[in-house]
Amino acid sequence: MTNFDYLKKEPKFNTFSDVAIAAEKILYIDPTSCIINCRRAMEFAIKWMYSVDASLTMLYQDNLISLMSTEEFRDIIDEDLMKRMDFIRKMGNNAAHSGKKITEDQAILCLKNLQIFFDFVCYCYADEYEEHSFDKSLLTKGETEQVTKDFPDVDIEKLIAENSALKKELTSRREKQALDYVPKPLDFSEYKTRKIYIDAMLMDAGWKEGSDWINEVELPGMPNKSEVGYADYVLYDNTHKPLAVIEAKRTCVDVSKGRQQAKLYADLLEKQYKRRPCVFLTNGFETRIIDGQYPERKVACIYSKADLEKMFNLRRMRTSLDHINVDKKIAGHYYQEAAIKAVCDSFDKKNRRKALLVMATGSGKTRTVIELCHVLLDAGWIKNILFLADRTSLVTQAKRAFVNNYSSLSVTNLCEEKDNYNAHCVFSTYQTMMNCIDSVKVEDQKLFTSGHFDLVICDEAHRSIYNKYRDIFTYFDAPLVGLTAPPKDDIDKNTYEIFGLEPGVPTYGYELGQAVTDGYLVDFLSVETKLKFIEQGIVYADLSDEDKAIYESTFEMEDGDIPEAISSSALNSWIFNEDTIRQVLYTVMTEGIKIDYGQKLGKTIIFAKKP
Repeated sequence: MTNFDYLKKEPKFNTFSDVAIAAEKILYIDPTSCIINCRRAMEFAIKWMYSVDASLTMLYQDNLISLMSTEEFRDIIDEDLMKRMDFIRKMGNNAAHSGKKITEDQAILCLKNLQIFFDFVCYCYADEYEEHSFDKSLLTKGETEQVTKDFPDVDIEKLIAENSALKKELTSRREKQALDYVPKPLDFSEYKTRKIYIDAMLMDAGWKEGSDWINEVELPGMPNKSEVGYADYVLYDNTHKPLAVIEAKRTCVDVSKGRQQAKLYADLLEKQYKRRPCVFLTNGFETRIIDGQYPERKVACIYSKADLEKMFNLRRMRTSLDHINVDKKIAGHYYQEAAIKAVCDSFDKKNRRKALLVMATGSGKTRTVIELCHVLLDAGWIKNILFLADRTSLVTQAKRAFVNNYSSLSVTNLCEEKDNYNAHCVFSTYQTMMNCIDSVKVEDQKLFTSGHFDLVICDEAHRSIYNKYRDIFTYFDAPLVGLTAPPKDDIDKNTYEIFGLEPGVPTYGYELGQAVTDGYLVDFLSVETKLKFIEQGIVYADLSDEDKAIYESTFEMEDGDIPEAISSSALNSWIFNEDTIRQVLYTVMTEGIKIDYGQKLGKTIIFAKKP
């Protein structure tokens, strides 16, 4: 008997139940395979959820990290449960790569977290729910029967087709049930459990216990009665010089309680090795960094060895950004130079890690950030750059501009180049980067670690992008530069909050009105066009009999009722009307600016909502 046998009572859970049962049965035979199957069972269950829950839309990339990171999925899963699931994901990644030490305690914790996740799944989707708690006494070492270790991936398209009939019923059930679910909070009091989480974090970052990661390091000279302290973890470089000290709090939730203790350890290590190590404060679930430059801050995880070595190397080479030289061939307009200096001032004098540039379309935002990268690279502030956009075309366009204007910088577009990951400037869509975080490896180690990038540039920066892809921004611990075009007063105040700025006060702004006054851009001329549906909406009673039939088949509600009207706001948000689009395009073609003696439409920008 296992902790997952109860899943077999519901045939619809067969997609993942057998994998979970097998994971537990091979715990003491092969802890590594146990963890791999825990991850696989969780992934199969998540894919099953996407196939039966109308709130979840399957992505074009169905890898685990992408499925777990959507806004819709995180709306269903509470924060503590997500941390449990993320532990399974990380440990599964670690177990899948040879040479990483896997313990029975880590495998048992994966099983426990998996059982808690499945309890939630049952609560939301099962025909008859019965609460189950993880029972460690069921874990037996006497298992002798042949157990399947490997399970093939599920055919997601087949799964969606098979479960289409269940979608309406199970979505409704989950929406009702989840409201009453009582979350199972993480246990902050059990140090042994939290240490497993910390060890998993170090393994995920590529640290090797016993060589470049050592536990309980004795440090004489402490200002206490014993005069000897024991640092929980010390991380070393290849010359055995400390890169970081980690203070793991044993008895409290607040990691800041370990700040003074960690400072004393860092003082002693600095005195001994003539270099102050970086400090991490963690309780296994929350991690903070004190890097000696920027204020203490929350980070997603502990840096890798390569990240910390790079940080110290950059610190030695770094020069002041007080007096920078801007290459006029790249950014020759006064406002571009002013924008670059404003960002440099924010990063250096103001000691901030985020900057927002509000610059009108056509004013050269890309050229501005190209030269910003040039300046920061020359000053030794950065080495690796990530440029993010939400569409492949924008990524391609930005990369082309960098190649044309900064040819000595090595670049790669992850949307097109699948084997060129070591360039200093990486271009990617948000979706592609989410996939690459877990999948891209160099010598069996994750390449895109938390501290891999030293500058992240976010094109079209606004709140919806940040909310949708917030995992990327919280995962990569790097200074952030956001680019956007709308007038500064039209930008959502929450966007300013994301960048730590006052509403209406970007790091630097250059808007259309000023650009027109300066003669760099031409003002727009509006052409008014009346579109009945867009302005007035659709009123059922006003339609012809033919259109009424189409209206009824399109907008009939689940209870059979027909709405009397569809408002104009609905047409602008969730209804895609082909005739309206045709009318807009007709207006553009007939009223737009012509070139080549009226034979061609001139350069035109169309602003439109996504359907």
